[in-house]
Amino acid sequence: MRFTISPATHADLPALRPLISSATAELLRPFLTPDQVASSQAIMGLDTQLIDDGTYYVVRSGDAYAGCGGWSRRATMYGGDHSAGRDAALLDPATEPARIRAMYTHPSFTRRGVGRLILTHCEQAAAAEGFTTLSLVATLAGRPLYEAAGYQPLEHLTDASGGAPVPLVRMRKSLR
Repeated sequence: MRFTISPATHADLPALRPLISSATAELLRPFLTPDQVASSQAIMGLDTQLIDDGTYYVVRSGDAYAGCGGWSRRATMYGGDHSAGRDAALLDPATEPARIRAMYTHPSFTRRGVGRLILTHCEQAAAAEGFTTLSLVATLAGRPLYEAAGYQPLEHLTDASGGAPVPLVRMRKSLR
C-alpha cells in the first residue's frame, strides 16, 4: 500500500476529527474499560498549535486519511485544544526533549506502517531543528509502537481529568 505524508492544514480538520475519534474509540478498546475509553476521548485530541507550527502531518492512501501525528517544540506533553494546562513555551533543543504528539491511525489502516512513517518523519524533523532527545506520553495501545522504535518507559501515569482514570506511560528516546 502506498502512503503519502504531508503537513496538515486547518482544511484537514473536518477529516481528522472523526479519524481521531474512531482511532481512540476502537484502538483503545482492547486495553481499557468503556469508561476509560470515554475518558480518553475527553483528555486526548488534536492541539491545532501543532498545525500552526507546521509540525503536524497527515498520511493518506489515495484520498483516504490513514493517520495523523506530529511533534512539538513546545512544552505541552499531550492533549487537545480542549485540554486544560497546555503550555506553549518553546523548548530549548540543547537541554530539553522535543515532544511527539497526537499520533492516531485510522482503524482501517492499523499494522501497515502508518504510525512508524509518522514517527520517523517527526524524529527527522525534530533532529533537523537541533533536538537530540524526544519524549512522549503513550497510551497502552501506542506503547508497543514506541518501544519498537526505541523509546524507553520512564514513568507510569494516570490521568483522571476526563472522568475515569486512564493509564499512560511517559517515554523518552535519544536521537544520538
